[in-house]
Formats: sequence, structure tokens, C-alpha cells
Amino acid sequence: MNYVFVSSHLFYCTITFHFFPTYKIVYFSSHKHNSHMKKDSSFTDCISSFRTLSLTLVAINRVLLAQYASFPINGADLYDELLSSTAILSTGNESLDKLLDSGLYTGEVTELIGSPGSGKTQVCLGVAANVACELKRNVVYIDSTGGLSASRLLEIVKSKVSTAEQQLDALRRIYVTEVFDIFSMLKVLQTLRTGGFPESPSGSSSLKAVIVDSVRAVLLPVIGGNQIEGLSLMMQLAGELRMISRDFCVAVLVTNHVIRESNGAVKPGLGRSWSHVPRTRILLQHVNSEMTTQNGLRRATLLKSSRQPCQISEEFCLGSWNHHKVVKEAKEDSIPEEAH
Repeated sequence: MNYVFVSSHLFYCTITFHFFPTYKIVYFSSHKHNSHMKKDSSFTDCISSFRTLSLTLVAINRVLLAQYASFPINGADLYDELLSSTAILSTGNESLDKLLDSGLYTGEVTELIGSPGSGKTQVCLGVAANVACELKRNVVYIDSTGGLSASRLLEIVKSKVSTAEQQLDALRRIYVTEVFDIFSMLKVLQTLRTGGFPESPSGSSSLKAVIVDSVRAVLLPVIGGNQIEGLSLMMQLAGELRMISRDFCVAVLVTNHVIRESNGAVKPGLGRSWSHVPRTRILLQHVNSEMTTQNGLRRATLLKSSRQPCQISEEFCLGSWNHHKVVKEAKEDSIPEEAH
């Protein structure tokens, strides 16, 4: 028998998806000696089918390129897009806002580092309360250390809004989830990235801050010893945080520990690979003062920033979030502590 094979060309898309559709149109004769007596109509149908398949492939190619391929954009358009999508979220603390050039920027990862007891969790609670109370935006708080105190969060919220209704509304905007391993952390972040964002009453997503306290707690068990997959998991976590911040215009705040070197200097934990993940890094330290124990005085030092000079520092009190414009109301108008 004689066979006629017609195959389509290789199909390639710029997003690294490869398609290899090979359409074979087979025409054969029933006998060797009458192979030259093919019907013209059958051959015409064969060519027509091939043309249809070719046009279909071209159409699919155009759709995929339009949807996934990268296109050049000039600097002016890119800058306008940045301005329209970037928001600055106040932390609720003037000293921190000054270091951060007005506050936390959406589309970026900001890192707080410090030794145990330096106040990282207190700052995270203050930021969450301020975004929920003052900006009236949703916050996702991922707690991997079990250090979140509901009573402390309520205390900060009470200092910002006066009535029980306002306090409940603010608390409803803070979504808390506990994770204690890297895989649970990745699952939560992937859920957020794929559309699991908290919805506002109007139906549109109003999430503006994701707080992770802390990345060290879930990464340390997998990057120690001979676990070679630890670095891969760390980079996967970094990628998820970056994509959430960039694609959904969300400010991401994470906490990390510090390592003290032999000369007494401190550096961020998790090594060199992680050091490139946050756009901004702040070191929290105790202030050597006799009043430190009484007033919770801390020094915040800017270690990494693309907008401010590094190594500048500010001092502030951890209780400063409690002294923000308190409106005195009757005690019964606020949520009782024991209810939480």
C-alpha cells in the first residue's frame, strides 16, 4: 500500500509550554497497481482538512500569545502603572513610618528582624490593627509561632476605635491562620494567590496586607542538616510571597531572627539566599536604658532599602499603638476582654 503523510509544524509558545500536535492525514490506495487512479474528490477533501487544521493551529497560537506572551512596554507606561497600583499603608507608628518612607508599600516584601523579645510580634499586631481600624482594609495574619495574643490585639483595637460595633468590624477584617510547617504555609499562600482572598461586603477583594510571623519557624526545620530540598522550599516560599505582593498589590510583612557573629555584630537569619527576598529590612533592638523595662523602648534600624539611606534609626515605644487617638466612651460600649 502507498501512504501519504501530512504533518503539522512544531508549535511553540513563549511561556515555556510546548505543544506537539501531530495530525496525520492518511490516504492510501486499495491496491498497488491502481494507485494512480485515486479519486480527485478524496484528495481535495484531504487538502481541505489539512488547511482547516492549519488554520485552527494558527488561531490557537494567536490566542495563547495574546494571553501569555510578554510584550514590550515603555518606561512611562510602566511608571504610570506603578503609580496606579501602589499604595502606602501606615504602620500606625510615626517612627516606623519615617524609616519606611511613609509606611509599608504594596507590591513589596518588608522584613522585621530581631532577637527573641525584641518586639517583632508586637509590631505585627500593631500594623494589623492599624490597617483594619484606620484604613478599613482586610489583613491576613499567618502565625507560625503561636505568639499571637487575641487579648493584646483587642487592646490595640480598643485604643483606636471606641464603640463595640467598630471594634467588632475591625476584628472581622483580621483573618488569622496558624501554620506550623512549611507545607501548610505554602498551602495557605497558594490559596490566597489562586483567589482565596477575603472578600469585602461589596464583593471585591479588600485585602491589603499579609503578615507572616515568622518565616524562620517553618524554614529552620527544613534547611538544617542534610535536607537538600530545604533551599528549594525556601525559594518556593519566597516566590509565593513575591507573587502575592506584586500580582495583587498587597503589602507583605514577614519576621525573621538574627544571628550574632563572633565580633558581636548581628545579621539576618536564613542565609544569603533569603537575604535578597525582602525589599526592605528593619532591625529591632532593645534600647540600653534604665527605663527600657518599664516603657518597652526599642530602636529600629533600617538595614536595607531602595528609597532611604541605610543605617538610619528611630526609637519608639512598643506601647505607642495604644496611645493613638483614644475616644473615651462608656465602658459598656466596648468589647469585654474576657469575651476573647
